[in-house]
Amino acid sequence: MAIQKTQAPWAIVSVGSNMGDPRANCQKGIDSLCQNQGIGLMACSKFYETQPVDYTDQNWFVNAAIMICTELTPKELFECIQHVQRTMGRKAGGIRFGPRALDLDIIFYQDIVMETPWLTIPHPRMHKRRFVLQPICDIDPTVVHPVFGLDVKTILNQLVVEDQDIRQC
Repeated sequence: MAIQKTQAPWAIVSVGSNMGDPRANCQKGIDSLCQNQGIGLMACSKFYETQPVDYTDQNWFVNAAIMICTELTPKELFECIQHVQRTMGRKAGGIRFGPRALDLDIIFYQDIVMETPWLTIPHPRMHKRRFVLQPICDIDPTVVHPVFGLDVKTILNQLVVEDQDIRQC
């Protein structure tokens, strides 16, 4: 069932961690993000343990997704997310797709399509990632990808899943 979207703009953010206590890190990241003025939590998915993708020589992740209402622009939301990640110990550089205490990614910001040097919406790899699609489907499987014109449930069902094990935790 689709959730009722508010008059305020909404966004979907993917949440992940595979260092320390990953589930606690994810929850702390969600709480920290939603404590910011202009951001309100609308829904949170289940939490999943997920096999790493791309860089596989690392611990499994814990992943979830949240839907927020926000008065922030996409750039302001991105900057807020960057601040939360830095507060949780994330540093620039390191192994691409490697271990991290907290990873927050804007997947959708309503039906906006944008590409800048600092942010691409919708997230450019979301349609290839079960650890992103499954949690979004928990929240609202009817969210439509504004470029593909397909809902996330259809995208998930069409995904060829190789080495993307996922289990609820």
